[in-house]
Amino acid sequence: MTGRWIIVFSFLSVNCLAQEQLAKDSSKVLNEVIVNAYSSNRSLKETPVALGLVGEKELNRFSNTSILSTMNTIPGVRMEERSPGSYRFSIRGSTIRSPFGVRDVKFYWNGLPLTDGGGNTYLNLLDFDAFGRAEVIKGPGASLYGSGTGGVVLLNSPLTNKKQLQFTAMGGSFGLQRYQGKAVLGNAKRKVFMNYAHQQSEGYRQQSAMRRDALNLEGNFSLGNKSTLQASVFYTDLYYQTPGGLTLTQYNIDPKQARPGPNGSVQQQAAIYNKTIFGGVVYEKQWSSKWSTRAGIYDSYTDYTNPAIRNYERRNEYNLGGRTDTQYQFEKGSWSGKLTMGAELQHFYSTLTDYGNKSGIKDTVQSDDRLTSDVILLFAQAEFSLPRNFFLTIGGSANFLKYKFNRLAGTPLGQQQRNFDPVFSPRLAILKKLNEQFSAYASISKGFSAPSLAEVLPSSGVYNNTLSPEQGINYEVGLRGKLLKLFSYNVAAYDFELNDAIVSQNNGDYFINAGNTSQKGLETFLAWETASSSKINLRSWVAYTLVDYKFVNYSHDGVNYSGNKWTGTAPNTLVFGLDLNFAMNFYWNLTTTYVDRIPLNDANSAYTSEYFLAGSRIGFKNRISQNISFEIFGGADNILDQKYSLGNDLNAQGGRYYNAAATRNFYFGIKIIPFQNN
Repeated sequence: MTGRWIIVFSFLSVNCLAQEQLAKDSSKVLNEVIVNAYSSNRSLKETPVALGLVGEKELNRFSNTSILSTMNTIPGVRMEERSPGSYRFSIRGSTIRSPFGVRDVKFYWNGLPLTDGGGNTYLNLLDFDAFGRAEVIKGPGASLYGSGTGGVVLLNSPLTNKKQLQFTAMGGSFGLQRYQGKAVLGNAKRKVFMNYAHQQSEGYRQQSAMRRDALNLEGNFSLGNKSTLQASVFYTDLYYQTPGGLTLTQYNIDPKQARPGPNGSVQQQAAIYNKTIFGGVVYEKQWSSKWSTRAGIYDSYTDYTNPAIRNYERRNEYNLGGRTDTQYQFEKGSWSGKLTMGAELQHFYSTLTDYGNKSGIKDTVQSDDRLTSDVILLFAQAEFSLPRNFFLTIGGSANFLKYKFNRLAGTPLGQQQRNFDPVFSPRLAILKKLNEQFSAYASISKGFSAPSLAEVLPSSGVYNNTLSPEQGINYEVGLRGKLLKLFSYNVAAYDFELNDAIVSQNNGDYFINAGNTSQKGLETFLAWETASSSKINLRSWVAYTLVDYKFVNYSHDGVNYSGNKWTGTAPNTLVFGLDLNFAMNFYWNLTTTYVDRIPLNDANSAYTSEYFLAGSRIGFKNRISQNISFEIFGGADNILDQKYSLGNDLNAQGGRYYNAAATRNFYFGIKIIPFQNN
């Protein structure tokens, strides 16, 4: 409680000082960045939420093979790679629940849920060039988006206003190859985006090869002056090997090796085979100047095979759902507002059969299960633009969840069902825009996160029908603004008190509720940029994350972990970037990252070493003719050749925590745009 009020009083003090300082010059204007978070469709300076924005400029600072490096420049966000193609995504420490995959963060793709009804997200299915824009909402988003205490990510495809053809070829260290082609066709009323990409890598470690073929189709169609239809389809054929975690001794002797032993990763041919098709349609209608509706449906199918160390898993997953909202805008004298009401439905069904793994070949059946989940989310939100530049948001959701489990083979046979208690999740936020340069906000929100199907039925194969949802209250304050037209800043401080935190044990063998936790943090992003008229455009920025995460009341198997640091989260992370763009079409950027020591188990008896990374990219862009342009680029990652583990296996059995990341590596490529027309 004391820490929470310190945050609030600090916020009020800074608020008053900033108001006095910035009132002297109200003519400087923030860039008008319109965001969709919480259905606001307002400028960033009028949106009371901690938000990370990713666009074309941020994505193209790195190697164009994954979004990992870009996401790790956002304060409070950590994306990990256990091996090429095997990703984890964390907002404010949520990887403690994710021995593999992405959980506790809700993802949307072009306005429809990418996270399935079982709580899992196959983020690795999306090719790099399928990303056009991302909004990362930090903290609980349950009032509008449902389950997930970590946060919400809104992803959109890169539809542009230009007709365009583009071809890219890349190569690099550890057998990296990438070939990509895309086309944007149509006109203002009908526009189609097509993208195909093939990417492969031998990997830095033994048993870490990766191959992905991805096809994306997007279409935007005007159905008149007041209605539009957007269709999205992607198909991905993904294969990647899983080398497994190493003990500290194995990691120090040879970090490139896969998990050794007669039943190690190589012997068992451990890998993931994932073929998924996803399709969705969203219809928008502007009924009048006040009323509008957005409605969408989607369907997906996944064919999933996983020969692993101890078993051979086969899954077929079917996911069906939809989301709709209706908005009403109103105006009453000196104030105005918007009311949003809607619902989201998801139905998920999976067949899951475990076999013995005999050197990469499936053996006898160990268990044969059927999993079903049904999710209903009802939400409402009111936004008010008040006198004196105050903005108030009040929202809440009712969440209903039901799981069904049926074991056809194995023990114990039979059916189980669980109807989780309905959860109401409110959110209250207020923002004060002191002038066109500076705003400050405060919010209180309740978050909850139901256990995913992968947590109630983990790799041990034992179904746990008693795992409780996480629930907690988040208190947050923030400042954002711009000074002297060159310097911008974004600061957020929060205190999240979480109950019944879900924690993985033995690297996903089973999950438990870990009592209460305290998560306090400070996220800062500072940037400086020269005037755009300069012959050399220089931009430098710093992203700093400070956290104090602890278990408050947590005992397990007779051991008391209360007071220990939260597993899997670095207390300090600092990222620095420098971007140079020259008038002669050259560009160069540099990125450095410092990550503090990370506790690897709940007992805090093992830590990673701190590490410092540096990476750089240089390129040249030019035109051959009015419609034909090209870009040549190259770069290096881990320039200092640091030894570090990027995707740690938390609470791993036998101390197998470490998944070594690649040493110094290089890449180069060429991008040709043979046709581009407005």
